[in-house]
Amino acid sequence: MSAGAAQVQNRRAHAGQQASDGTPSLLRAIFRLLFWLLVALLFSILIEWIGMLTWWPNEGTAHSERMLADELGYLSGDLRATLLVSDTAAYARAFADTAYHWLWRRTGVESAIAWLATTPPAHASTWQAGLHAGYIWVADFIVAAATITQVFAVRLAVLTLAMPAFVLATLVGALDGLVLRDLRRWGGGRESSYLYHHAKRWIWPLFITAWVLYLSLPFSVHPAFSILPFAALIGLLVAITAASFKKYL
Repeated sequence: MSAGAAQVQNRRAHAGQQASDGTPSLLRAIFRLLFWLLVALLFSILIEWIGMLTWWPNEGTAHSERMLADELGYLSGDLRATLLVSDTAAYARAFADTAYHWLWRRTGVESAIAWLATTPPAHASTWQAGLHAGYIWVADFIVAAATITQVFAVRLAVLTLAMPAFVLATLVGALDGLVLRDLRRWGGGRESSYLYHHAKRWIWPLFITAWVLYLSLPFSVHPAFSILPFAALIGLLVAITAASFKKYL
């Protein structure tokens, strides 16, 4: 087999591999996003527990309850309506109730907690009395975890409503970058593959960081101050990627 025929065969095999990897790549992206959402949830619960022991020991479950009230308060104020829904507070409450239903009720955790919280009868076994005593010791932490789950769901609802902001930032960045690319092309400017590959590589990690950081914050903050800066940074990276794209297609 000649060298030219081998190259053609390798290119065809590479193209077929790319075509077959399209769907798995999408599935990997979805699973990666779900994984980071789970990490953000567990991390937010862990931070709340650590705070109950160190930073706000006197507040107990009141801290997480106040966070939930503040998060819903933001949606009842100047974020009352968005492009996707007319009542963001109702949408977030439904989102939080659904998350609580599937994570705590359908899994049987709520029933188990209710059984542990009930004072065992006098003829109960020793291990049941021990479980009840252990639950009394960690009851506040379990209640805080349930509340933080609702806070997480409310923030996740906010992020779903904020997707038009990320899409708009991406479109503006792409258009601005393509204009700069045409100016560089017609002006005889030099392209930089190093800048292109590095800017492109950081778009997805920055998007994940925005979600994980906002979902894991141990204090309430207005969604605009958490989402808009990351959306602007993503738009900037998209603009750099488009502007530094190769001169000729």
